[in-house]
Amino acid sequence: MERHLAGSVTDPSLLLGDYLVLVSGGSSGQRGLFVQTADEYAEFAASVTRRALAATIAASGGLPPEGLVIGMVGAGSPVHSSGLACVTATRPPVRLVPAPASLPVAEIVRRLTDAQPPALLAYAAKLAELAREQRDGRLKLNLRSVTSMSEAISPAERMAVTEAFGVPVIDMFVSTEGLVGHSEPGGTVLTFAGDTCLAECTDDEGRPVPDGVPSSKALVTNLYNLTQPLIRYELTDRFTPAGTSEGGALRASVEGRSDDLFRYAEASVHPFVIGAPLLHAPAVREFQVRQTEHGADIAAVIDGGFDQPAVAAAIEQSLRQAGLARPQVGFRRVGALDRDPMTSKVRRFVPLPAQVP
Repeated sequence: MERHLAGSVTDPSLLLGDYLVLVSGGSSGQRGLFVQTADEYAEFAASVTRRALAATIAASGGLPPEGLVIGMVGAGSPVHSSGLACVTATRPPVRLVPAPASLPVAEIVRRLTDAQPPALLAYAAKLAELAREQRDGRLKLNLRSVTSMSEAISPAERMAVTEAFGVPVIDMFVSTEGLVGHSEPGGTVLTFAGDTCLAECTDDEGRPVPDGVPSSKALVTNLYNLTQPLIRYELTDRFTPAGTSEGGALRASVEGRSDDLFRYAEASVHPFVIGAPLLHAPAVREFQVRQTEHGADIAAVIDGGFDQPAVAAAIEQSLRQAGLARPQVGFRRVGALDRDPMTSKVRRFVPLPAQVP
């Protein structure tokens, strides 16, 4: 799997002709590999897009000839789920227009402007940045829906995005492990696709928490991936359950996975730009990235052989492509990362404190 993954960073391919291999850092910074058949991945992808597809069909009186077209501001590599989706969903019923978050914002704006997708799906931090581009007239999209994924979006960012694009924000939770949830437009409580993945909201001891009480973790059991079954697999995201839907699906708000932009004098950089090369290195088990004035300092738990100069060079190159003229990357190996004494979590990306004018 690792050898196959190393050869699939830019060009997707099937392991043994049948299996997809994806990598994820989740919200904790722990690297994980997930393997599934193409059909199993299709089940997962359908749980991500089916609500938007149903809304498009209802609004148009049927599926338009071009299908559901979505501008995707997510991962750039097909070893990540959102990156793989962009290279596989290229024609109806769902077509994704890739504008990877690792690109400079001007290039993302250009790609979206050229494509004019009626729907936008983006990391929350990049979505807030694109709202500023729309408000200032550099981005000109006429959207029917806008969806925030993978990170928590603050109330201020939600308001700014809604005002900029003229449509309320949909929150979406997507994990490579298989859990998918959507909010209603403008809502903050998500309904999870319980037919493909179960989630239990528990405290530190694994006991269910009542409605309205934040969990310490979520235990995930996916029902579609029979290649690599996950049974009560622990996610460190904090869920606050809010009852169930009419069909019995979990409803909950989610905290966590809120990776802030690193804002430098020259550019604003999504942390994924730094995190992606680390996730591609099999020896990196956990990491934490702290923004510095001209780059980043990285602490990592390393297991096995590791080409530190090559990884540091890859991160510096990614930062240059994102707009930093002379990026500086520090790297140190640690035996373990410091965890929050209350939550036992590690904040994976730590931006510099905001400067007060």
